[in-house]
Amino acid sequence: MSRRLEDARILMYSHDTFGLGHLRRCRAIAHALVEDYRGLNILIISGATIAGAFDYRARVDFVKIPSVIKLRNGEYTSLASHIDLHETLKMREASIRHTAETFQPDIFIVDKEPMGLKGEIEDTLAYLKARGTVLVLGLREIMDAPHLLEAEWKKNSIMQKIDQYYDSVWVYGPPDFYDPLIGLDVPASLRRKMDFVGFLQRSVSRGKTSINARKDNYILVTTGGGGDGSDLVHDVMNAYEADPTLTQKALVVLGPYMPAAERAKLVQKGEAIPYIEVIEFDNHMEELIDSATGVVAMGGYNTYCEILSFDKPALIVPRVKPREEQLLRAKRASELGLVDMLLPEQSADPTIMAEALKRLPLRQPPSKSGANMRLEGLDHISQTVGRWIDSRGSHLSLVGAE
Repeated sequence: MSRRLEDARILMYSHDTFGLGHLRRCRAIAHALVEDYRGLNILIISGATIAGAFDYRARVDFVKIPSVIKLRNGEYTSLASHIDLHETLKMREASIRHTAETFQPDIFIVDKEPMGLKGEIEDTLAYLKARGTVLVLGLREIMDAPHLLEAEWKKNSIMQKIDQYYDSVWVYGPPDFYDPLIGLDVPASLRRKMDFVGFLQRSVSRGKTSINARKDNYILVTTGGGGDGSDLVHDVMNAYEADPTLTQKALVVLGPYMPAAERAKLVQKGEAIPYIEVIEFDNHMEELIDSATGVVAMGGYNTYCEILSFDKPALIVPRVKPREEQLLRAKRASELGLVDMLLPEQSADPTIMAEALKRLPLRQPPSKSGANMRLEGLDHISQTVGRWIDSRGSHLSLVGAE
């Protein structure tokens, strides 16, 4: 048996401005790794205001840095309105560097923003690279429309910096689904570092059960963090109001970042519709998706992994700005027959939406589409991490191996 590794450390960074996507992805990876290896400790640096609302397994913890929020126009502002953005970024940058110096990680995994929010981790990357930490950039399988991503990266020489700092780039999807850097001029040296790990499969957490768990036949309507999800919820409710033959029960989850005024409006609107139940937030979404007959969503990365993991018929209404990521994902997935898709203007028509909602429970699950949905991302990451840490002269013992 390999000896128990006393102290392998992984630091993760999730900038989190507008939603829960980055934090939930980091948490899924962290939980899979500590489940596979004893003696591994993981620390997640997060800017998510509700990082503490989730439960974390033993040996996974988080450090909360001051929150910055992304406005609808794509600009950023401090969550604490009395502190200016520049000061907030300085605090974040110092906290990140200090955490890295104190924690001394073997591996540093950065979620999506190669240099961090407004370049806040570049200093830390340089420091860790100099002391031999393995640096990993994790990218969603779809980042954005190529012209938008290119414009964003060009002005800060991001492509060159990724190549300069990172040892490996993990793409959280299979190679035949989408290439996140499609249409960009990618140096061959960087292409060689790219590893398409597959989608990150999800499972229902053992033990803790959702207080909203239900046994009846319902469709789940979710907008992820909810910051820009009110249109979709209005569309669903309008369809119910317009079509009395729509009697499918629906559980609507608004999301923690939905603005208070929108939330109040939707709660009130939902109360008048007998088939709809509205809740604000649930930190065990996996359970709600697992029990649902079908899912209506905007189709961010995590929701999509859950739809595939739990094999649920899905209707996706993607947001189309400021990023086109959800639109590109929904188009590709509907091309492959994995989901049904409506564009926002179709979804806003109550007749079209009502028909789509009635079709949803009859739709075949994604596994029947014939597309290969490989959900092996977490296993692939676990094997890679085990190899890296072994090669550093430490031995990770597998959990359950005696």
